[in-house]
Amino acid sequence: MTLSSVPVLEGRPLTAAAAMTDSSALLPDGPSLRAQLAEDGYLFLRGALDRGEVLAARREVLERMAEVGEIATPAEAALPTGRSRRSELHPDLGAFWRSVSEGPAVRRAVQGEHARRVAAVVLDDAVRPFDFIWLRAMIAGRASPLHFDHVYMNRGTDRVVSIWIPLGDVTVADGPVAVVENSHSFGDLVSRYRGHDVDRDPSRPGHVAELARAFLEERQARLLTADFRAGDLCLFGLFTLHGSIDNASPSGRVRLSADTRWQPAGEPMDERWSGPDPKGHGGRGYGGLGSARPLGAPQLRR
Repeated sequence: MTLSSVPVLEGRPLTAAAAMTDSSALLPDGPSLRAQLAEDGYLFLRGALDRGEVLAARREVLERMAEVGEIATPAEAALPTGRSRRSELHPDLGAFWRSVSEGPAVRRAVQGEHARRVAAVVLDDAVRPFDFIWLRAMIAGRASPLHFDHVYMNRGTDRVVSIWIPLGDVTVADGPVAVVENSHSFGDLVSRYRGHDVDRDPSRPGHVAELARAFLEERQARLLTADFRAGDLCLFGLFTLHGSIDNASPSGRVRLSADTRWQPAGEPMDERWSGPDPKGHGGRGYGGLGSARPLGAPQLRR
């Protein structure tokens, strides 16, 4: 894979970027996958999910957003209209976004048997997902800051893996996930964030406060990303530093993705993300996600 453009995070060009290591040839070799994850801090797996199911989830989400006037027709082009009737039609924004995030096609694609198989092989155990699904709709110009997932979901077992799933074909220009190379071995940074719970101590940010470019230059680290196709995924643990690069789509299309978290079925689960009505951060549920706000409205940082 060749990077199609120079990635940026939060509006600033990054001078060091490289392609992720494609580990898909290791499926379903559990020991090799686990060794690769321990070495690299992430797994980039091509075609691990059913492409048809992922594209069906994409259509489902875009059609729901078109219903509130945010996506132009044909919806599959994912082009924003610059308008929204979401608040007018759905005063409870959290309930609306939950209904989109938990749509049957989304649930089937991101928490179905294909994703379960990957998580079970990596964790070498029977697994269950968090009930909460982090569905993202990122308009042009948006990015996510660098962070460890630990600070957002550390009240259960530490044996949690995150799976980032592009809903559709997502090029570097569309702003996919990116991981900081070898960041799982940044002992000082891991120690700084270990035990930090953003809900119990909201005065401390969960993301790395340093500007991404300066941080990477200081650490002499590269940002790793890829051109993704529907069916691909990126998996990492709670202490791999990652974010998403700016959506610089030439057409201005919305980038759709979903994050799911998986853990051994028999171990304690963070209560914020489990059960029939996950409470999420601050008890806001799906309303706590930036994507719950009308498309184009000011977004939350996470």
